Amino acid sequence: MIDRVTTLLGGRRERLGQVVGRFLVPSLGIAAPEHVRQHLLEEAQDLYWNELEWEHLTHDAGDEAIERAFAGLMSFVRGLLLRETPPGTDSDPRPEVVEELLRFLAGRVLELDENISAGDVDGEPEKVRRELDMTDRLLDLVLYRWLELSPQEAARAEAVRSVH
Repeated sequence: MIDRVTTLLGGRRERLGQVVGRFLVPSLGIAAPEHVRQHLLEEAQDLYWNELEWEHLTHDAGDEAIERAFAGLMSFVRGLLLRETPPGTDSDPRPEVVEELLRFLAGRVLELDENISAGDVDGEPEKVRRELDMTDRLLDLVLYRWLELSPQEAARAEAVRSVH
């Protein structure tokens, strides 16, 4: 049985493939040991939570500036997806961690949506709605990176996204 997170991510990948007119398959290398993957995923999740909390405090970024609001997380994602690492460094690309981060973000989108639908918003419906919108947008931005969309393809995907 396919879980809801897998369904959500599969639907987003399919939609992006249709928009850009090509089959999108991320490149996965040799997987890191479980403890390394878990550590990197926890670091990514910590960046998400910290940057989300900062955004709640400052209300600094609008919908157009989610990359700026989550600058640390997006830089971390870019580092995990590097194809070549600088000489003398001991880090390898870890696209499998980005895949796990995507699952985390998709799970958050579903959880926040359920909370809103159930009225479970702790008296702060605007805050929860904003968190849902930011996380949903962040999910797409990370997906664009992971699937290696060109700037033109990402712009087309954004144009379609804004229509829906």
